[in-house]
Amino acid sequence: MPVRSPRAPTSLDSPCDVGGWTKEGQPRATHIFEAAAWFRAIKPVCRCGHSATFNPYGIWWRFQCKMWDDDLTKARQKFWCVRCGARTGKRVRPVRIELVDPGPDDIALPMPDEREWKRALSRFRA
Repeated sequence: MPVRSPRAPTSLDSPCDVGGWTKEGQPRATHIFEAAAWFRAIKPVCRCGHSATFNPYGIWWRFQCKMWDDDLTKARQKFWCVRCGARTGKRVRPVRIELVDPGPDDIALPMPDEREWKRALSRFRA
């Protein structure tokens, strides 16, 4: 009888994480662009409990303009906690990044041009 390999880890902290579907039937994003394409906001959470929610389109465009890798595991290194930074004087990175529903209080960064967004979305869907 063949031995089955263990399941791939599903945490965003894992470097082996692959996109796919959750048990609830929702798409699981592994990149900021996927989160934006599926209307999910980016929420970095610090170990102190502080969190902020970013508009997915603006944060994707920021990563594109700066030519940063938008993989969620690597994107953690681009965020830091303002409260912990003020208290310790150092940039404290978030312990995890959650994908949540967008809300009216999301941090809004400059949005991409509509043509740029539609072009990227067309490449994603192809």
